[in-house]
Amino acid sequence: MLSRRLTVSAIGVVFAATGCKSAPTPSAAPVHQLEAPLYPARPSVAAPEFKVFHHDASSITLVTKETATDAEVESLIWELHDAARAHSFDKLKIEQKWVDARDPIMWLHIYRGSKCASEKYAGGTLPCGGSYHAAGDYTLGGFTNRDRDDGVFLQSEDRQTQLWNPDAQSEGKKQEATR
Repeated sequence: MLSRRLTVSAIGVVFAATGCKSAPTPSAAPVHQLEAPLYPARPSVAAPEFKVFHHDASSITLVTKETATDAEVESLIWELHDAARAHSFDKLKIEQKWVDARDPIMWLHIYRGSKCASEKYAGGTLPCGGSYHAAGDYTLGGFTNRDRDDGVFLQSEDRQTQLWNPDAQSEGKKQEATR
């Protein structure tokens, strides 16, 4: 009986050593590395000139030239971000006191041309239809972080590009410092 057990065990060892297996070899699980979201590089073009079209306690609407390029709009959003960090909106001809009075958020909406810029304030028929037509948004402040800032370039109603991480720590730890 002992020799029979040894023989069965020996046959099992031979099959295992020669690769005769009934079950397929399990494949290694794919390794997923956590990737940081990629943000576009800061544009090297100058921001377009703009004017304040409208403001109230929580938002400021800015209007650029109708032909402003995507890169110019993105540059303007970055310029607003820089002004928030430097506390220098007055240099952009946006009253710093409006931004300082935010409770708790200030939205800055950027439009190419003034045709659709009144859509957030128009009563009745909207000038450009029922969707949102801004080219970009800069948001300063939040309910839990007064210094949170967010820059978004808007390609269409359902497609947008986040320009930087709005939740990154401020003062030297933001990703744009390396751009």
